[in-house]
Amino acid sequence: MDTRKALDGRAVAIMLLLCLIWSLQQIGLKATAQDVTPILQIALRSGAAAVLVGLLMLSRRENFAAVPGAWRPGLLAGLLFALEYLLLGAGLLHTSAGHAVVFLYTGPLFAALGLHLKLPSERLAPLQWLGIGLAFAGVATAFALHPGSDSGSGSGSGGAGSTLLGDALCLAAGIAWGATTVVIRSSALARCTPTQTLLYQLVGAGLLLLLAALAVGGAHFAPTPLALANLLFQTIVVSFISLLAWFWLLRHYLASPLGAFSFMTPLFGVMLGALLLGEHINAGFLIGAALVLAGILLVSGHAMLARLLKPGASRPSSTAACAGSAPQPPDRR
Repeated sequence: MDTRKALDGRAVAIMLLLCLIWSLQQIGLKATAQDVTPILQIALRSGAAAVLVGLLMLSRRENFAAVPGAWRPGLLAGLLFALEYLLLGAGLLHTSAGHAVVFLYTGPLFAALGLHLKLPSERLAPLQWLGIGLAFAGVATAFALHPGSDSGSGSGSGGAGSTLLGDALCLAAGIAWGATTVVIRSSALARCTPTQTLLYQLVGAGLLLLLAALAVGGAHFAPTPLALANLLFQTIVVSFISLLAWFWLLRHYLASPLGAFSFMTPLFGVMLGALLLGEHINAGFLIGAALVLAGILLVSGHAMLARLLKPGASRPSSTAACAGSAPQPPDRR
């Protein structure tokens, strides 16, 4: 029997705080990119967070290899996780943090498409198909209406072509995120504890991104106060505390309404990019972003929306509540 409950005031407050924290990831990476390259920042934070998660598992006496055969998809999930942040780190050198967070958060849409093909229980509902259509129309709009003047103070120095490249890299990072979710949900990792799955991803990202940073000459590290403060924030708050809070929410509350909150993260990211970094957001991107956010809301929160449209309907089963459920956050991450 599913004992998870509907969202209450405490859950809403925690989710709003988590979305704000996750939106600050890209802001922090962008703000300190001249001191520490984004790829190196993510490698360092992932490695440090992996140590914290490992210590937590030891304190709980969790088995690091409790599920037979999980190491193979675990390696693949770690590789995809590293690829996601390799693309995101490269993209942030060319585009704004606001653009990056919107395009990265197409990940749940690609996950929904992949799970539709892989798992019968994850078939997309009509509202979700509408959401995917809206979101991809938003992506097309953001690219099609991209003016040459949108490089702004935070969008990189290469002009419109450079910003478009950065946007495309962040969109590819979203695809990698979606692929990671498909691997986790459709393999032996689905039977692992959240900490075991997270450890695979953090170890993979820490090792592979550090090698990538060294290989491409991206290992520059200037230990400025801002860079060190951001690294501590990314490691302890984003990659450790926020994810423990997220997993706690998933154990106690229905996944579908939690997933509906995912659209708040890119919304916060766009606003904070403009407020904290002075990023210019053009009208074309705002139109596209609005369509993407509407699509995320329909895909992740379709079960909740369906209940709202049919007030007399009974509470959904746990399977229905989890279909198209809340995505693992980036930094899950």
